[in-house]
Amino acid sequence: MSAIKPENATVEELVAGYRPTPTAFACLHCPESTRVGRIYPQPDGGLLDAERAMQEHIRQAHTSPFQALLDLGKNGTGLTDTQRALLGHLFAGLSDKEIQPLAGGVSLSTLRNQRFALREKARQARVLVALNRILETRQMNPTERFIPIPGTKRADDERFAITEAEFHKVVAHHFPDGPDGRMDRFPKKEKRKVIVMIHVLKRFDPQGRYTQKEVNAILDSATDDHTTLCRFMVDYGFLGRTRDGSEYWVEGGQTTGAK
Repeated sequence: MSAIKPENATVEELVAGYRPTPTAFACLHCPESTRVGRIYPQPDGGLLDAERAMQEHIRQAHTSPFQALLDLGKNGTGLTDTQRALLGHLFAGLSDKEIQPLAGGVSLSTLRNQRFALREKARQARVLVALNRILETRQMNPTERFIPIPGTKRADDERFAITEAEFHKVVAHHFPDGPDGRMDRFPKKEKRKVIVMIHVLKRFDPQGRYTQKEVNAILDSATDDHTTLCRFMVDYGFLGRTRDGSEYWVEGGQTTGAK
């Protein structure tokens, strides 16, 4: 399973480092997942349930949820190298005097100012989250409102900047017998490909697990060339699969798209 994009996770999931679902616990930072109901033997001879095993994985592979988030770098956190280093020192429990030589010998007042700036940044981030949430719930004109993008691809890719109006127009064009019917042809333009795949993804149960045969049957309801469609949906991060292709699932566990 591909890693879940941290920007698509809730604050609670970011703090934990993983996303719980009815069937699994999925790491936010790598493809690792643990299955509910399975017991995981440990090198020391212990046995852990799925959630404890995921917590142990994060400790072993990523040090901690805190460190994994810092490792997202400037683009992922919006923090400078200096700010991330300071947070790391604070997480380690160091005092300002202990941090001082590690920060290049800056004055204690400079360190205090940097800590204050981080608190201000956290306050501002909460306000920005609230502003975005209000925008998302505002009843905008459908020609302006963007649909949420499922899967693992980056939302800032222009191929995934799709308005509700665009979505419905393309679906109506490529599914002439109705949205539950079959497409006339697989589009060549990138954005249209994405729209068609998001639409077809809604035919899957977001919490389900599927065999290759079951995936083929679902995709066959949309196109004669289910092999090509399946390959694209995996490549574009909408469907995940095991290495041997024996099991498939909806990436991110959701099939959000325009209704």
